[in-house]
Amino acid sequence: MLTLAQVLTPEDVARVRDGLAAIPFQDGKATAGPIARKVKHNQQAVGADPGAEPLRRFVRDALTRHPVFAAYARPAAWSRIMFSRYQLGDAYGVHTDDAFMAAEDGRRLRTDMSFTLFLSDPDTYEGGALMLDGLDGEREHRPRAGDAVLYATGQLHQVTPVTRGERLAAVGWIESLVRRDDQRELLFDLERVRSATPAGDTRLLLDKSIGVLLRQWGNP
Repeated sequence: MLTLAQVLTPEDVARVRDGLAAIPFQDGKATAGPIARKVKHNQQAVGADPGAEPLRRFVRDALTRHPVFAAYARPAAWSRIMFSRYQLGDAYGVHTDDAFMAAEDGRRLRTDMSFTLFLSDPDTYEGGALMLDGLDGEREHRPRAGDAVLYATGQLHQVTPVTRGERLAAVGWIESLVRRDDQRELLFDLERVRSATPAGDTRLLLDKSIGVLLRQWGNP
């Protein structure tokens, strides 16, 4: 699990929120699988609305530019990004996301990683925390607007009930070039070491090693 700081600037967040204000929302159950549908109580922006695609593209491009996201997720394909809204009493009970979804181009997408990009500042609402269930127990996430949480899709997670205000977020799923979590983590560690290494023979050896591993593990 990684928290990505400032994927969107405050001005970017305002642009997305303004765009969502002109798009109708529908019951979130329309985009949930048969099991998750039983515990999902929120609203989703209507994906077919003409104003939705530019917002999806804007968010995806911002994530793609983020250096930590690019180095860790290594996206090969994306789901269609969705925009969720939680108002008073809304929540999403404990669930796990589907292993396969539809990609942007309509083909089948293997969901390796999930992300939630927060579009509401935490002081404007109460509750609405993203809770991830890991080996060390549950962890609560209510970051600043513009920050994102990136996590393995197979994790159990939930959104706690909103008790005040409104929580807006963009959510999506990624098929990574590197399928296994441990391999992605090792490559990410090597990229971090590489970024801290001055230009020269040592950095070239790191470039070579990263390339070899990508050719062994990559699944373009």
